[in-house]
Amino acid sequence: MLTVALVTLLILLQYMYFTLQAGMSRGSEIKAPATSGSEAFERKLRVQLNTLEQMMVTLPAMWLCAHFFRWDVAAVLGAAFIVGRFIYASAYVKDPTKRAPGFIIGFFANVLLILCSLWGVVSQLV
Repeated sequence: MLTVALVTLLILLQYMYFTLQAGMSRGSEIKAPATSGSEAFERKLRVQLNTLEQMMVTLPAMWLCAHFFRWDVAAVLGAAFIVGRFIYASAYVKDPTKRAPGFIIGFFANVLLILCSLWGVVSQLV
């Protein structure tokens, strides 16, 4: 379970990194609360927001998977989510049309986390 806790902390650190990237790219020319201006800022903000949206699925699903299925599977799938997010972010900042591979990695990690969690919960009900 410590591995799942470590992956959780890494996911949170990754999100904080994306938040800092968006904040720093805002610069002085885009005044808060504006969320549009430079394309570079908008891309980094979109990475941050999309990561937040995905984390709302990843974190509870990872802990449910760890508790009801297997902690090692949960940790590996959580790590896959992190890798997918970095691939997504790197592609989105350079060329948003090439963000799909990173998104797909994170999305399928979430799908597998949910399916493993569901399997574990249902197995204990029966």
